[in-house]
Parts: sequence; C-alpha cells; structure tokens
Amino acid sequence: MRTIRVAHSPDSDDAFMFYGLASGKVETGDITYVHELQDIETLNQRAMRGELEVTAVSIHAYAYLSDRYALLPHGASMGDGYGPRLVSRTPMTFGDVRGKRIAVPGLLTSAYLALRLYERDFEPVVTPFDQIEDVVATGEVDLGLLIHEGQLTYAERGLRLVADLGVWWRDQTGLPLPLGGNVIRKDLGELLIGTVSQHLYDSIAYGLSNRVAALDHSMKYARNLGRADADTFVGMYVNDWTLDYGVRGRKAVTEFLDRGVAAGVITRPVSVRFVGD
Repeated sequence: MRTIRVAHSPDSDDAFMFYGLASGKVETGDITYVHELQDIETLNQRAMRGELEVTAVSIHAYAYLSDRYALLPHGASMGDGYGPRLVSRTPMTFGDVRGKRIAVPGLLTSAYLALRLYERDFEPVVTPFDQIEDVVATGEVDLGLLIHEGQLTYAERGLRLVADLGVWWRDQTGLPLPLGGNVIRKDLGELLIGTVSQHLYDSIAYGLSNRVAALDHSMKYARNLGRADADTFVGMYVNDWTLDYGVRGRKAVTEFLDRGVAAGVITRPVSVRFVGD
C-alpha cells in the first residue's frame, strides 16, 4: 500500500470536490489517501517546503512552486465573472482604495495578487480569512478582501461592495480568474502522478454526478451557510472548470501569472506545466 497525503481547505467547495475520495466511493487500488485540512495560506506555505504529495494551492503561490510541483489539469477554482470581493463599511469607489489599510487572507493567495493588479498602492494587513469581515466591521482596517463564503455573506454584516475582482479581471482580459488549483509533487514519478491524477478527476466527477450526497458531506464545512447558499457557493467553484481547465483556463493561468511578473508582484519568471500536457 502507498499512502498519499491530499491537503485542501476545510471549505464546502473543497469538501465537495474530494467527497468521492473521502467517502471511499472512488476505487483507489493500493493507494490510501489521507486528507489534511488547513486554510489555503497554510497550505501554500507547506507546499513551499515541499511537505505534501498533493495539495490545493493558490495559483499565485504556484509561481514559487513550479520547480517542485506540477499543476493537475483538474481541481481548479475559477471565478468566471466573479471572485474575491473587496468590501468596506461605507461606500467607496476605485479611487478611494489607494493608500488604505486592507485586510487580506495571505500574501501568497490569488486574491492578494488580483488586488495588487487592481491597485498597487495599499497597506496589506494579513488576517485569517474567516476574521476579515469582523475587522472591517469594527474599523480595524479600511477595507477587507473576502474569499470563501464571505463572498456571499458580507451584506448581512452591513458591508458594502467596492469591487468584485472576478468581474474586474474578466473586463480586463475576457478570461476567468484562476484562484486555486491542485498540485502534485514531481518526484512521485510519472506513473504514480498519472494514477493519482485519475483518482482526483474521478472524485470530482463523482461529486458532480451525485450532487445531493456530495452536498450533504460539504455542509459540515459550510460555516453557517444555509443549504441553498452552500449549493450556490459550491456551484461557483466546482463545475466544468474543475474537471479540466481547458484552453481558456490554461490561458487564464498563464495570463494571471505573467501579469503578476510584469507588475513586479511575482519576483521570478514562471513556467506553467500541467500534468499530461
């Protein structure tokens, strides 16, 4: 038996994606998968150290991982006309953002890179993603950058939308915004990489084909979202893009990272390699 650690965020969309594996519905032969759940910025940092065989990472973080990890062609979280949301207590526009203190969920997150492309001049305040609404509401920061379920719940806290970065990115490029992906360590070898890749694809496909059961499983990680909102959130980030990036999805990843390099946010050139390409 071979044990493979699969790490992902404790969120309803990732839980949905990995339901097939976690529930034993996907046949994995002599490979045993151990699931490790941590927030995405922690997973980015662990991947930087090469600790995990397979892990979810931010596409931004992949810029610094491409020597050790390859992108799996499935498992993407793509914002197709929606994405991380920049919010404030009082109405603001683009011109008000410059120079402000903004709570961000981590400096390697794709949300942070997208925000830097949207507005270069601000002071980031790294904050656990599930506390960002709180620090905006209490006035500890001027604005907050919301990922995960906060994208749907901010109005309930009386917060105002300043910008949806997925909308902004689509207007700029005509492409979906690549936020997260699954990577696999290159030293596992091509045969094992191919096998693991197929298992992860099968897990995503199983969830999409057995939506009720997969959503039941995901509700454990929905952080107080009602079932209808959880279903909406899962649908935003587990869909056809998740089964395969496709040509446009691959182009979106390259464009996003290239723009990060050109802007000086990413400090090294990036060579993007997808398993199987």
